[in-house]
Amino acid sequence: MEQQMHEKGRSPAFVLGAFVCIGLALLGYFISGGVTRIKALDRTISVKGLSEREVPADIAIWPIKFSEADNDLNNLYSTIQRKNSLIIEFLKKHGFTEKEIFTSAPAIRDRQAQEYGESDKAKYRYSGASAISVYTGKVDAVRNTMQKLVDLGKLGIAISGEDYASKTNFLFTKLNDIKPQMIEEATKNAREVAEKFAKDSKSKLGKIKTASQGQFSIEDRDSNTPYIKKVRVVSTVEYYLSD
Repeated sequence: MEQQMHEKGRSPAFVLGAFVCIGLALLGYFISGGVTRIKALDRTISVKGLSEREVPADIAIWPIKFSEADNDLNNLYSTIQRKNSLIIEFLKKHGFTEKEIFTSAPAIRDRQAQEYGESDKAKYRYSGASAISVYTGKVDAVRNTMQKLVDLGKLGIAISGEDYASKTNFLFTKLNDIKPQMIEEATKNAREVAEKFAKDSKSKLGKIKTASQGQFSIEDRDSNTPYIKKVRVVSTVEYYLSD
């Protein structure tokens, strides 16, 4: 009797233990499957897509500078004003309007007022520099007119050569007009690279995990054609991969 009762007590415990073991086994299976699925989701590829375009500049900033020297300050100012008028007349003759032409105040230097240097040996006491700038959307007109500066030389105006401070600048200001198409092209190129990688690795390309757009850059195509700009953008896209 006592032995039968002992065996009856052991049966429920055995069944409970069996269920616990089965439950732990199933839990381990599901956890293992979940880890496998998580690892599968972690399989990604990050690629870059490039879009480049050459575009013409739509704004030109053209400074025209010259210098004069004289021992009489009034004569110096008169000469500068006269030559400024000749340059403005020259520009209007080639199609530029008053709204596109800007005249800066002349910069006058008194050599005798210099604290250092050999001012007493200078031929002229006063020197002056004048600058007239053209700000316009007529880029081709600027390029053509620059070739005719020799006409000003014939009028006795010695135009200063271009340096960093007086360099003609050509700008492209219509980036927003081409941004959407370039971003689309860069993203498309990135996907083509990702699809090639997936095919080579015998995988399937999934959805986009992350995507980031790089900064647009605008540079001269080369030093000889600053009026032609190269616009560039790189997009980085990360895709999921699956078997």
